Amino acid sequence: MDDKKILASRFEAERGHLKRVAYRMLGSASEAEDAVQEAWLRLSRSDASTVGNLAGWLTTVVARICLDMLRSRKSRREEPLEQPAAETLADGDDPEQDLVMADSLGVALLVVLETLPPPERVAFVLHDMFDLPFDEIAPIVGRTTDAARQLASRARRRVKGGSETIEPSRERHRAVVEAYLKASRSGDLAALLAVLDPEVVLRADQSAVPTGIALVAQGAEVVARRALSGFMPEAQLALVDGVAAIVVLREDVAFRVLRFTVSAGRVTGIEVLADADRLADLEILLLN
Repeated sequence: MDDKKILASRFEAERGHLKRVAYRMLGSASEAEDAVQEAWLRLSRSDASTVGNLAGWLTTVVARICLDMLRSRKSRREEPLEQPAAETLADGDDPEQDLVMADSLGVALLVVLETLPPPERVAFVLHDMFDLPFDEIAPIVGRTTDAARQLASRARRRVKGGSETIEPSRERHRAVVEAYLKASRSGDLAALLAVLDPEVVLRADQSAVPTGIALVAQGAEVVARRALSGFMPEAQLALVDGVAAIVVLREDVAFRVLRFTVSAGRVTGIEVLADADRLADLEILLLN
């Protein structure tokens, strides 16, 4: 086996871990896959013989890629990375206890994480979920070790507060998804525009769109017209991994899934999945 095949084999052994890291940060299966693929491209272009800890190196690379992706999302208003972290670790914070709490939230945690500025989200995910030390997190987020610790602490407190109101948020999320489905089904452009954020972003995997059609669309009118032209009558409301979404079944098997990011009562992001392997990993419960 040549060196390239050995390197590819070692990367594949880490792929599952890297996808979990990326998904926790991005909340999008397709974007997580993109981040992991970009990590492989960077590894294949580097001198891997100088990498002592491949798993740690790849985790760091994926984290940096995810941070760049989070900061580039135009539909969200993130805190600038250069802004100093002024808060200090509050007395009584217990990272081990908080980790148990975070793991128990599951999908609900992802909803809360969507509200965090990218540096906080990255620091929290890497430390509280994947046990990366703060001296390794610091260069990823461009802060000192103490500032990285403060970012994670601030995120931890926001996650605690967000978990207390997650159910009402999920009900509002479902109501918005239902409104989107109703408007799409009736072909009501005005109603669909009313439920979309002006800067909404739609991202689709390659299996979801015909050749030559862009995988990303942005802007309420562009996304609305694309939604209406591509609407499938079989579409129905469902819980996907516990969160309201739209599912299209073919012969009782998921054929397409639309997942939504909702903020202030409007859809700010839509993820369209059609890749069979990704769909097979989803837990789907039909609602109507």
